[in-house]
Amino acid sequence: MPLAAAFFKVMLMTHQTDLTRNRLKTPRAAAIAGILFSILILVALLLLRFSVPAEDQTLNAGPYGGARTIGLALNLVPIAGVAFLWFIGVLRDRLGEREDRLFATVFLGSGLLFLGMLFCAAAVAGVATMALTARPQRPFNTDMFVVLHRLASDLMNVYATKMAAVFMFSTSTVAVYTDFAPRPIAILGYILALLLLFGAQYITWSFLVFPLWVLLLSAYILIDNLRPTWHTVK
Repeated sequence: MPLAAAFFKVMLMTHQTDLTRNRLKTPRAAAIAGILFSILILVALLLLRFSVPAEDQTLNAGPYGGARTIGLALNLVPIAGVAFLWFIGVLRDRLGEREDRLFATVFLGSGLLFLGMLFCAAAVAGVATMALTARPQRPFNTDMFVVLHRLASDLMNVYATKMAAVFMFSTSTVAVYTDFAPRPIAILGYILALLLLFGAQYITWSFLVFPLWVLLLSAYILIDNLRPTWHTVK
């Protein structure tokens, strides 16, 4: 009897593990990760946009000034990055054998490079914040802030944005060939990717394009995944 009970317990644990793995592999996991990434990165970028001063301005940021808002935004970036990695991983697992090696390499590589550039831009913004608030009683070094401001802007608006455009191209192409997302979203991805590749530096709010497109794609995946459940309930 004890042996039978132990065997039954092991079988039950294995079944529960399989169920957990199946849940993690569903499109719902990718959708939730994509939505979480989109919301967090949108909040972080908007906070930075409205808290970091322009090059020709001086931020009077003390311990309770704009530095706290900037710090909050910078702390949200790593969490958004983890959600984006989860989004990539679950999508690749969902595609499985249908995933083309060429587009898989571009898809994964551009996503990782986007995160790398995003983290670098956040790190430079953090250094700029330290330069602004480390010694508020002393004269502010405008030249240092201008250099850091331009470096963070280039990392985000040039390098990270271009990698985001490549990610949108590859994701849209995979969506067209595998039908894991509707063609209108894929076509919109192509159009927005071209916009980011050739016009991001001329459009002030171009950094919002990528997270909004990921939010749209993730929302569709979530709704499409929940649709059978709604029909079953009805």
